[in-house]
Amino acid sequence: MSLWVILPISLPVFIITGTWVVYAMALYNQHVCPVNNWLYNQSCEQPLHLQTDPVLCCTLDSIPLISKCGALPPESCLFSLICSTGSFMVMLIGLLRYAHVIDKHQNGVLNTAGLFTGWMCAAGLIMVGNFQVDYAKILHYVGAGLAFPTSMLFVSVQSALTYRLAKAQADYHMAHTRLALTLLAFISLVLSGVFFVQESFALQHASAIFEWIFGIIILIFYGSFAFEFDSVSSDTFMVLMRGGGGGSSLVVIENKAPMMNGGSLSPDGVAIL
Repeated sequence: MSLWVILPISLPVFIITGTWVVYAMALYNQHVCPVNNWLYNQSCEQPLHLQTDPVLCCTLDSIPLISKCGALPPESCLFSLICSTGSFMVMLIGLLRYAHVIDKHQNGVLNTAGLFTGWMCAAGLIMVGNFQVDYAKILHYVGAGLAFPTSMLFVSVQSALTYRLAKAQADYHMAHTRLALTLLAFISLVLSGVFFVQESFALQHASAIFEWIFGIIILIFYGSFAFEFDSVSSDTFMVLMRGGGGGSSLVVIENKAPMMNGGSLSPDGVAIL
């Protein structure tokens, strides 16, 4: 088994754990409201005693969106580190997936599109993590507008690519699983976007819930590449060194020149591979 199988498994474990730690820190510092709180104030002048925490005043500015959880220090420092590290891992996974497809099958438009969308998602993730929404709103929204659609495109392309390359029954099972994850991600992304622009506090809170669901689904999808990375070898990296030009192959030239004394090949019988 290749040790590279650890990489796609580590990505969801690292980011999901890290973002929930960020959420816990933001909740402890009363920078966001709990995800199980659905009752919001118009202002903090009249506290609502039915809220989860009577000390915390829940307004529109404290809805627990992922980026809002990492908007203020000290949790913003950890959030930036998680997004930067995660974007690097996303780029590496996308590159290995691209090389693996070429090595085991062949290059094509879908494979190139998968690499491009994965790297665009990584670029957006860096912007989201390093430009907090409370201090650089425009750049943060540009990063989010880049990361969310391209991550949706990435899983869609990879699902189609999995079906196209499937040969064994296990390959089709993985393709079905990725298709289901893609459909769930699409539904959660649409609902999150539709609810986010509503004036209702409850719907905007639901937007945050669906945003968390979308992120978790995408990360689980990345983790599914452990299925393919089990066969990553040195030939996979040779594909990258050759510039992605074709799969790996070994051509053996059989020379039928007559043997010399002792059974050794004659000088004319040396084949160049």
